[in-house]
Formats: sequence, structure tokens, C-alpha cells
Amino acid sequence: MAQSPEMPDGREPGLLSSVRNAARVLKEFSGVDRELGVTELSRRLGLGKSTVHRLLATLASERLLERGGTAGGYRLGLAIYELGAAVSTHVDLHEAALPALAALRQRTGETVHVAVLDGMEVVYVERLDSPHLLRIFSRVGHRLPAPATSTGKVLLAALPPDVLQARLAHWQPVRLTSHTITDADVLRTELAAVAARGWAENVEEGEFGVASVGAPVRGADGTVIAAVSVAGPIARLKRTSLRRFSGAVLEAADVISRRLGYRAPRRAP
Repeated sequence: MAQSPEMPDGREPGLLSSVRNAARVLKEFSGVDRELGVTELSRRLGLGKSTVHRLLATLASERLLERGGTAGGYRLGLAIYELGAAVSTHVDLHEAALPALAALRQRTGETVHVAVLDGMEVVYVERLDSPHLLRIFSRVGHRLPAPATSTGKVLLAALPPDVLQARLAHWQPVRLTSHTITDADVLRTELAAVAARGWAENVEEGEFGVASVGAPVRGADGTVIAAVSVAGPIARLKRTSLRRFSGAVLEAADVISRRLGYRAPRRAP
């Protein structure tokens, strides 16, 4: 494999030195060195104190660092732990989801997905293809407008009302087909129905000829962190099939949730 060309000083071209230096600063913090100051970081990194000071101030403004307990000291900030938790969630989600996805694909014979929410878009993080020759085509990492997918509807319906309102205030709808929801009030009505029913359906809203049904995946604290779906050609997934598959999707989502540590509250007799 050909190696990337390097600059005379050993740096790869096209990389931002400021970002690299910020990363170097963050990597100096550890379980042993929980708190570091400008002078020590300047010595370790071979950077000027003024440069290190600007890097620390910038990282602190983004909550990646915070002021420590000693004068001039810094330590890792809350945003670092949030990012670490997000990575851990995705790793755990991958391990928890694959067996249930495989069982769901075998049970339905269709393509199955797991997606997470990013703003007003869904990102597909897991996918197993249908064994049928006629099947939908997508890939891990693919993004779609959340209102045009069953997984997206599930995830939007689980948002706290104030968070949903804030996202809708800046929403710029994309009409993918004549069935795509592009009106905020219509979307709110649809999401209320999804929340009440516990699952969502999508019939040619994201792509002509494609339908899907999705259900929520919960983390250990009960928060909806992802959604699982079955998707396929409309010729096989008509509305009657979607409703029949909804039970299988709900069961798969429940299995994944329990593997992530979620325990549904007991219902009163």
C-alpha cells in the first residue's frame, strides 16, 4: 500500500497543525496527569507558552477542558466524558444489536437496520441485507431526513417536547417524494401517533417503492437511543405486511434494549 506523502518536517499535507496541537494537548491528560498547566504542557509539547495558552482557552470554551483546582491548571471537561459515553454507547449498541438483527432478518426476510438521530437526520449504524434478489440498497453511515423514515419518526417522537420544538424551529424540510411530510404541524400529529402506538411506519415517504416499520431501542436508563427497522420493496411490504412486521420489530427492539440493560417497569395488575 502506498504511503501518504509527508512534508519535510514529517507532517502529512492537508492536515491542520492547530487541530493536531489541540489533540496533542488533550492526549497529555491521563489518570496520572489529571491536571496540567501552561508551563508543563509547553515543555512536554515543545510549543510556546502563548500558543499553549490559546489552545487551552479554546478547548475550555468548547467544554473539552475546564479550570482545575490549582492556579493555572486545567483538567478534562464534561464534553470529553459526553463524547466517551457516546462512543461507548455505539460500541455497546453494535454488540447488543447484531444477534437480534440477524433473527429479525431471518424472521421477516427483509433488510434490517439500526439508526441513531443526528439533528433532524437519521444515521444508519447497523444493517443486514435481505436475502431476496429484489431488495433495497443502503449502507452503514447513510443519512436520510428523519421525518421521511420509520426510524426517524420513532426517534423524533421520543424527544422531550422542548427539544423537538427547538429542532422544528430550524427545520428545513426536504421533499423526497410526494408522500414526504414537509409540514411541521402534520409531523407533530404523526409523531404523537407514533408515541402512542409505540412504532412507526413509512410508506414511500423517503423513496418511491420502499416501505419500512421501526421501533425504539432504549438504553439502561430508559432513554430512547436508537431505532430498529425492517425495510423493503412496497410490493412485499404493503400496509398489512407492515403491521404484521411491527410485532417482530418491537420484539427485536425489546431484545436489544434488554441487552443494553433496560428493564421495563412492572405494570400494575
